[in-house]
Amino acid sequence: MRVVLLGPPGAGKGTQAERLAEYFGVAHLSTGDMLRAAIAGGTELGRQAEGYVNAGELVPSELLADVVKERLYEEGEFLLDGYPRNVAQAEFLETLEGLTLDGVLYVNVDDDTLVRRLSGRRICPEDGTIYHIENDPPPNGKDCGVCGAELIQREDDREETVRRRLGVYKEETEPLIKFYKSRGLLAEIDGKGTVDEVFTRAAEVLKGYDRGFADDHC
Repeated sequence: MRVVLLGPPGAGKGTQAERLAEYFGVAHLSTGDMLRAAIAGGTELGRQAEGYVNAGELVPSELLADVVKERLYEEGEFLLDGYPRNVAQAEFLETLEGLTLDGVLYVNVDDDTLVRRLSGRRICPEDGTIYHIENDPPPNGKDCGVCGAELIQREDDREETVRRRLGVYKEETEPLIKFYKSRGLLAEIDGKGTVDEVFTRAAEVLKGYDRGFADDHC
């Protein structure tokens, strides 16, 4: 299985990617994971990337592309989360001989739901416990149920920041939906509902891409 997972911030891609990768027995790859693996492995690309990471700078697109290429060939089968982020990166993936994608799964969630999900998060500054004012409210009102510290809202979880992030996503990443639809690769699922509900929808789509899964469950 070689599948790309697409979706806006707050769609739950990371959570679903981890569960789906484990379920189907393939690697869950994100750009962060790939960079960390290259650095930990001490490869030439990893050493180059480490300098940028340690300096708090973005890894150049060309270097990131080489890291992605190296890891994809290493794994062979994968669920790719967070890459590509734009059409240029998608076109780069098409140049990788022997790594043709089986499909692209788009987790679609409307903006209002995404804003509620992200802006509703509250975090304990002392022990890192995460709550959500709607889905997992703190038992003590505004205070952490573990240590009693007053909860905070991260700057990037504030509504105005969330909407700016969604704007960037629409400009840079949303064109990938049209790109992959034109290739006949895109499958779309509703990203609303519980984690289990979304997982069930995603797994049903991915079963069609996984020949090994089909063989094992005939």
